[in-house]
Amino acid sequence: MKIILYGDPALRRKAQPVERITNDIKQLANGMVRALTLQKGYGLAAPQVAVSQRLVVVDVADHFAIVVNPKIVDASEEKVLGIEGCLSLPGAHAEVWRHQQVCVRGLTLEGAPFEVKADELLARVYQHEIDHLDGVLFIDYLGEAKRLQTLKEYERGLREQEVSA
Repeated sequence: MKIILYGDPALRRKAQPVERITNDIKQLANGMVRALTLQKGYGLAAPQVAVSQRLVVVDVADHFAIVVNPKIVDASEEKVLGIEGCLSLPGAHAEVWRHQQVCVRGLTLEGAPFEVKADELLARVYQHEIDHLDGVLFIDYLGEAKRLQTLKEYERGLREQEVSA
């Protein structure tokens, strides 16, 4: 399963809700888990593999989850600044303000209700991945100068990947 890169229009589309958890959705989730593991990331959203479905995989420390139709139902007023990167923008990193804590609800792959109260890095990852479902990238939170600098890092990262390939 290939992770698409910045510039692909699929990253900017609002993903469709998963109507039914079918074998295709389960296979998609399993492929996303493999792709996330290979890339050693913290999270992956279905739009990052060019599938317009509201599905995310999160793997942070001792928390692993596959969440269908995730949504943030509560968020702390307090925000914190932290470094983010993205598997769809390899080599690019920037500081982004995010809610310190969030509560996320959705469904498991078995259709059971899912809820997690997350803080710090886990909260950041859920916010980042759910943004992907709405066509939002972490660079959208940056000012113009910082966004351009971050995109230059991304382009440099792509060139370095081509050289090493």
